[in-house]
Parts: sequence; structure tokens; C-alpha cells
Amino acid sequence: MELPPNVSVPAVIVFGDSIMDTGNNNNNLKTLARCNFPPYGKDFKGGVPTGRFGNGKVPSDFIVEELGIKELLPAYLDQNIQPSDLVTGVCFASGGAGYDPLTSEIASAISLSGQIDLFREYIRKLEMLVGENRTNFILANSIFLVVSGSNDISNTYFLSHAREVQYDIPSYTDLMVRSASNFLKEIYQLGARRIGVFSAPPIGCVPFQRTIVGGIVRECAEKYNDASKLFNSKLSKELASLNRNLPNARMLYLDVYNPLLDIIVNYQKYGYKVGDKGCCGTGEVEAAVLCNPLSPPCLDVEDYVFWDSFHPSESCYKKLVHPILQKYMYQFF
Repeated sequence: MELPPNVSVPAVIVFGDSIMDTGNNNNNLKTLARCNFPPYGKDFKGGVPTGRFGNGKVPSDFIVEELGIKELLPAYLDQNIQPSDLVTGVCFASGGAGYDPLTSEIASAISLSGQIDLFREYIRKLEMLVGENRTNFILANSIFLVVSGSNDISNTYFLSHAREVQYDIPSYTDLMVRSASNFLKEIYQLGARRIGVFSAPPIGCVPFQRTIVGGIVRECAEKYNDASKLFNSKLSKELASLNRNLPNARMLYLDVYNPLLDIIVNYQKYGYKVGDKGCCGTGEVEAAVLCNPLSPPCLDVEDYVFWDSFHPSESCYKKLVHPILQKYMYQFF
């Protein structure tokens, strides 16, 4: 992708959940949100399961590749990470995490505040590597991406009912936005300026929710989608307010809800044969530890929008990332 003249994006730094996680949960034995085993990674280079929640690359990888930075975005907690990797960016995202601290706790994932602690450690390492001035330049010019919210709505609110007693959907989405806003202010204080925040997806249309809530014909669960849409409208307004109040902040709302919904609903138009089941096992409930060597994958993942019952396939991610970057990238500069 061509960047405007005189514009530099030295690194990409990612926070969030399993959509972006490139392996941070691999050594976290407390969590079930792990996938460093087959059939995950079956289409990754060498067919290796790396802890990416998919059959191949995830959006973190496609984004750094599109920007010409590097081929893959390493997990910060990867034991093989090299000092040179730090200079061009890393991923702090953790499968199972959410804006609501309770979400990460339920999943034993690295919470957003835990991800900020790792980011602070990363900044110290970077200063030792390249000095304070270059570190400040990297932080001010890099692109930071945040993907979160799905697990709050699907797991914490609806599935576990952990928040339903205290909150209705309007007040719960307020809690999510407050938490998102505090997180963004914190990374801003630490030096981040160009920050892209992805919307919540149409979570009611992922195979797992269709199986659990969609009845015999496995329709999309509209109350889940309505919660996503309500959260998204509040998030978008909050980002506009942060941009007004924080000098030099470029916080962009990146809509993934509508493009992903279009792929799921009009899957044939995009060259898929199956839009409502994942490729792994039956495709109806398998994800993370349930998608394992005992649940054989489909014959041809290219026919499927989803890899497992929660996560899109590599080809679906690829179809999403390019247009989103084309649409929003220039607004960072």
C-alpha cells in the first residue's frame, strides 16, 4: 500500500483479543483460549500452529504486510522474539480479553490493563535498544490498533450472564465504552497518537451464536447484533470526543461490522459456499480447545467464511483487511 510522501509508519502495535492475537496465550496454561495445536495453523507457513486463532494468518499479519513493514506481527510474549522485532512492532492481544475487566478474568486472558503493563515494559526495552528520542518517534508515528468488545457482549453478558443482573444492554455498553476510553487515554499518555479502534463485529452471526441462540434454522441472533450496534455508535462518538480533547490524537473508528456482515449474508457473492458454519469439526460449536486434532477440518477451507465457530478464515480476513486499510489509512496522517 502506498503511503503519502514524507509519511513514515515505523511500526504497528496491536492490542485486543483473539482476532489479533498472534500467540500471547500459548504459555498461559490457565486459559482455555489457546490454539497452539492442530488443526489451527494448517495453512500457515509450514502448517504450524502458532497460537493464531485461525487456519493461517490473522489481521495483525495482513496489516503489517500491506504496510510493507514485515510479513508477520510477532506476539510480544513469543519466546523467540528478537530485539529487531521490537523496533517494527509487536502484538499484545490475548484471546478471550475484553474491554470489561471481568471478561478477561473469566477467560484467564491478559486483560487490557495487563496488555498496557506489557506495553510499558516494551517501551523500556525499546529505549535501551534505540534510545529515548528514536523511541518517542516510533511511538508518535506508529499505528496502534485495538480490537475488542465481542467477548464482552457474547461471553460475559449473554453466555455467562455475569453482568445481566446489574446491567441492561444500554448500561453495559456504557461500561464497555468507559473502559475503552480509559484504555485509549492510557496508551495516549504513553505516547500513542495514531490509533485505529475496530468496531464490534456482527457477533450474533458467528456460527457459535447461531447454534446456541438461532433456533432450528440457526439464524443470526439479532439481540447480540443490536448490542454490537449500540456499542459501536457510542464508541464512535467517544473517539470523536477524545480527538477533540487530546492534542495531536488521531483516533479512528474502523467499521468492520458492515463489511463482515455483508460477507456473511452474501457469502456466495464473495466466492464462499458456507457462511453459517466453521470449517473445524461440525463448524457449529468448535473453537479454541474444542477445535483440536479430534475435530477434523472441512475438505476445503476456501469454501468457508469461518474457520471455527468464532473466527473467520484466513481468506475472509484478507478480504476484510485490504478495503479497511484503503478506506481509513490516509485519515491517520
